[in-house]
Amino acid sequence: MTNNEVVEIADVYLLPLISELYELNGYEIQPIPAHDGGRNVVYTCEKEGTDAKILRIAFLNDRSREDFLGEVEYVRYLFEHGGSVSNVVNSLKGNLLEEIIHNNHTFFICLFSKAKGKLLVENNYRYREEAPITEYYYNCGKVLGKMHELSKRYTPVHRRHSFFDRFNAEYIDKLIPDSLSLLKERLVKLLKTLEELDRNLESFGLIHFDYNDGNYSIDFDTGQITVYDFDNSCFCWYMFDLAGLWTQGVGWTQFEPDAVKRKKFMDDYFEVVLKGYRSETAVDQSMMDKLPLFIQVTLMENIVDAFEVMRNNGVVPTCDEELSYRIKCMEDDIPFMGFFDDIYSCEEPFEYEERDISL
Repeated sequence: MTNNEVVEIADVYLLPLISELYELNGYEIQPIPAHDGGRNVVYTCEKEGTDAKILRIAFLNDRSREDFLGEVEYVRYLFEHGGSVSNVVNSLKGNLLEEIIHNNHTFFICLFSKAKGKLLVENNYRYREEAPITEYYYNCGKVLGKMHELSKRYTPVHRRHSFFDRFNAEYIDKLIPDSLSLLKERLVKLLKTLEELDRNLESFGLIHFDYNDGNYSIDFDTGQITVYDFDNSCFCWYMFDLAGLWTQGVGWTQFEPDAVKRKKFMDDYFEVVLKGYRSETAVDQSMMDKLPLFIQVTLMENIVDAFEVMRNNGVVPTCDEELSYRIKCMEDDIPFMGFFDDIYSCEEPFEYEERDISL
């Protein structure tokens, strides 16, 4: 079932039922354009005099009811304990999650409060006037630190999946084409390294797993960040989210031709991020020393996600310049996404020559 097919079903059948379940009569309900590889159909719900809502219809069969409940219960827990997240809205039945079956297909329905503010990209990547950009870096770390601190005290009712449920040698072997044998070898080696790491309550717990400026809004009056889209949340090391914040920072200096200056910027940027993070929770230095390792893990996640999108879209696997770059960094074990290496070009950031993997 495709996104467009779900929209057609929603227009005729689902939305009228959902409007009754959540008392959305009188709301203007408009679809949000889907991104490549999207797993949900998402709508804005707006009505004059009321707070806007975000409606999500999940239609793929790769997630269970328990997994969805694990997500929305976690979001509600974070919100009720001071996490800066978009709260999930109860249906009129009092449920965080609703199910609608149509033609023997189950659709999972969630409604969320719309976050105040807007995406950074919607503001042309300009931060709020009269405030230093370091405020933004600090807040990114602080909001993440608060979520992680809350996770350390969280006992789920319905449990989300774990990192190794998705990332394991058997799945990698099935997903990645045999022509990329070296890549498979490197990914399995990385997984074996991770399997040996400690998973105590201070280092391993329920995380966002996709914490980036596409999944939170910024109130440009106050600088407050509100996080949403916990669709990928899973049990993993907290360092994965921190490594994701590091990789997000490269965008601010990706066109700088001098690798030394890029390195200086990233050190300064991440120092501020960590100050914000540590204002809410502790992170052991032994885990911080593994930042390069977890940047490789974010690279692995990007590679796996790219092949999953191609598989779900039913297209023959190919490697464009961006995917080829990631694969090259993984195969050659180049640290920090190659950002300080000769492979990197500030004129064509994170691109490498396309690869033929059809053999």
